[in-house]
Amino acid sequence: MQKKQSKSGIGTAALERNEIQNTYRIIGRTDELAAAIACIHLNKNLLIEGPVGVGKTVLALAAARHLGRPFFRVDGDERYSEQKLTGWFDPPIVLAKGYNHEAFIPGPLTQAMLESGILFINELNRMPEAVQNVLLPSLDERYLAIPKYGDIRAKKQFTVIATQNPREFIATSHLSEALRDRFELIVLDYQPADEEIEIVRLNLSDGARTIDYLIHEAVSIVRATRESPKIRRGASVRAAISMVELAGQFNTPDALKKAARIALPTRIELADDIHEDVRDLIDALVENVKKKT
Repeated sequence: MQKKQSKSGIGTAALERNEIQNTYRIIGRTDELAAAIACIHLNKNLLIEGPVGVGKTVLALAAARHLGRPFFRVDGDERYSEQKLTGWFDPPIVLAKGYNHEAFIPGPLTQAMLESGILFINELNRMPEAVQNVLLPSLDERYLAIPKYGDIRAKKQFTVIATQNPREFIATSHLSEALRDRFELIVLDYQPADEEIEIVRLNLSDGARTIDYLIHEAVSIVRATRESPKIRRGASVRAAISMVELAGQFNTPDALKKAARIALPTRIELADDIHEDVRDLIDALVENVKKKT
């Protein structure tokens, strides 16, 4: 069976994808966005994996909000508890009336289940294992048992969308095989240079000077951090945006070098055997890029 076509000959799925790209200012990511939309339409739980700054959260939020369902967000944290996710009882009401439904304050998981909503978990693999395990019955059997409250059954269209950084990133843990088995996976990597240039141009803060050569050089510098053998974890396009904005404030020939010294140190991680001063390394990267442009 062929997919439904619009009068212009463009499939409805493509029209929907284009609408999301235009509304939420998403550059590229055509295949990944189409996959995310398909998963959400089918109420399949979705896990989006990729390094910091590749747009995991942007993609997830855009696809979810487009559908207009109730939306509940949780940010992964090693201190996050099971009670925060599922819900808790209000102590004053419990003292006055005991454990009843009136005393229960639902957490985001419970709210999403009861309201046919989407639970968005940012950086799932930063959460404690005990909290991750709470998700299993709701993902598998669409069921959640809360002591002294009772059983909760998820309504139709309840879906979980989660993001995670690769395992080699600091402060992340490995998702269990059982949990991963309940998700469909979309992997994001860094985008091509031309798309990153357009992302920088589109996301500069109001009042920032849009100088074309600065944008190109800033993107080239952050891409160089990903290729350098001295750097274990390179910078994302977010660093390029910051560099262009900062460089626009400096009216000097070395404006980009000054900006790079401010924007890059917190966004790169040197290899274990490298003891070079990070500022010297950044200066060398900037100079190499300038020689090529």
